[in-house]
Amino acid sequence: MEILKIKSNAFDEGGWIPIEYTARGADISPDFKISSIVPNAKSIAITLDDASHPIFPNYNHWVIWNIAVQSVIPKGIAHGKYVDSLDATQGIAYGRNKYKGPKPPLKSIHTYVFTIYILDCTLDLAANCRKRDFLNNADGHILQQATLSGKFQSRRE
Repeated sequence: MEILKIKSNAFDEGGWIPIEYTARGADISPDFKISSIVPNAKSIAITLDDASHPIFPNYNHWVIWNIAVQSVIPKGIAHGKYVDSLDATQGIAYGRNKYKGPKPPLKSIHTYVFTIYILDCTLDLAANCRKRDFLNNADGHILQQATLSGKFQSRRE
């Protein structure tokens, strides 16, 4: 099986996430370019986690599933439970059905990890589900996954 590859025009692997993609800026989701998707893929899901959170490891900032299979996920995915343009559902993360970008405490540097999952099905999940619900239901259906990590520091000098 080919290894899933993801890139973004917003930042490189391990690089600094620009402020527009954070809660200190415009708080819009970055774009993703996905390659080597297996032919039997039926849907895509994305999560964003704060891998550096000192109290809640891998604190979830975003979960979206049932994205129609495509090689480019555009930036600025709309807020709300259902994203018609992607035929997708956004679950609850950070208390809302939307992308919630990085926002570490001032001066601390946190690493954020976007994970893209390729599934062999679509999931019948309500929009009030969280990442753990997504992962429990996706178990056994994940064909591929890959990560893209970046770092952010509020008021970086």
